[in-house]
Amino acid sequence: MRLSCEGGAMPVIYKIDTAKQTICTQCVGDITVDDVLGHFRKLEMDPECPPCLDVLLDLTQTDSVPQSGNLRDVVGAIAQVRHRVHFGACAIVASTDAMFGMLRMFEVYAEQYFRITRVFRDLPDAEAWLACAPQDPKAQATR
Repeated sequence: MRLSCEGGAMPVIYKIDTAKQTICTQCVGDITVDDVLGHFRKLEMDPECPPCLDVLLDLTQTDSVPQSGNLRDVVGAIAQVRHRVHFGACAIVASTDAMFGMLRMFEVYAEQYFRITRVFRDLPDAEAWLACAPQDPKAQATR
């Protein structure tokens, strides 16, 4: 496992489990789009990043809620790292209604860059789903 963080305040922290080909990313505090874009730049240069990863994104400790334009910027960053890493299943944990709604919008914006994406309200449900995420997006259960 590899642990990495962005900047001194550590707003974006990630662990890569190379055996499971999973990245667990946690955002803490008031996150800016620059923090997120920096995370993707760092991931792109990480020598221990495998070519394919499933994603667990924990936003339960995030104070800020992204706007629609911010989500599009993040999708652009995902597109830019595709030459280095492809993403499979993506489980996102959002504890507030506002964040949950915005991340459902992110699902739509980013659907071409993930095999399947789903937003959850708590971490154990997201972890359980990611451990057995369906291979076929059409097999995704209704929310």
